[in-house]
Amino acid sequence: MSKTIKRYSEAFKRQVVQEYEAGATIEALRRKYGIGGGSTIQQWIRRYGREGLRHQVMRIQTAEEADQVQLLQREIQRLQEALVQMTLEKIAAEQTLALYQEAFGTDLVKKNAPASSTPSTMPPITKG
Repeated sequence: MSKTIKRYSEAFKRQVVQEYEAGATIEALRRKYGIGGGSTIQQWIRRYGREGLRHQVMRIQTAEEADQVQLLQREIQRLQEALVQMTLEKIAAEQTLALYQEAFGTDLVKKNAPASSTPSTMPPITKG
């Protein structure tokens, strides 16, 4: 009985490495292509891969650190929501200004006017 020795082309090896880099696991690739040997694909990755073997990130932290991370994530979300609200209010104010200028024909925005973060003296808008 003769033993079969498999020889893989460089193109095939690169294809397997590309699938690995796209997110496939080594075990899934071994099953998919019938590749024997526990380290065959790992050797290809070291040789043809862009970044070598993927590493799994393990975060070790105390309960207080985990709470702090969650607190900071909630603060980031709150600030993002506040930014969205401020952006909407700015758009509404700009539209109100445009309508005011259209209705009264005055140009309230002056050349060399102070930045919008400083208070401005705008005539009161009256209804009627």
